Amino acid sequence: MARLLVVHHSPSLSTRGLADAVLAGARLPEITGVEVVEREALQATVEDVLSADGYLLGTTANFGYLSGALKHFFDTTFHATHEATRKRPFSYWIHGGYDTTGAEIAMKSITTGYGWQLVAEPLVFTGEVDEQQTQLAAELGANVAASLMA
Repeated sequence: MARLLVVHHSPSLSTRGLADAVLAGARLPEITGVEVVEREALQATVEDVLSADGYLLGTTANFGYLSGALKHFFDTTFHATHEATRKRPFSYWIHGGYDTTGAEIAMKSITTGYGWQLVAEPLVFTGEVDEQQTQLAAELGANVAASLMA
């Protein structure tokens, strides 16, 4: 069975709602043969990364950059995992209050360093989390999970 690792930092109710939507989409009944594993960014480990076949990453944009929690995840897993996980599928979501530019540049740079392959259009937006973004988050989860189906 394929394993999708969802690593996120969701400190508010609205950003937790995005993570829940991503997870619900990834766990749709028609997506078979894919185990979805959720980890808060500060709890995710090297073993989590190595045992996954694909990744979904979520973060807030804080001061225009990745959350410290997701950056910590990258900092603590990169050296032990980037060679072994090269070419694995991934995507991400970023939510910001005002600006996501630096967070998106960092996400692209870091995941390029891992060598991961983007398989679904990322969800990146500012402002309030509404029903449209929640639906797009669910579609993101479903698309990445479906990419792992055998």
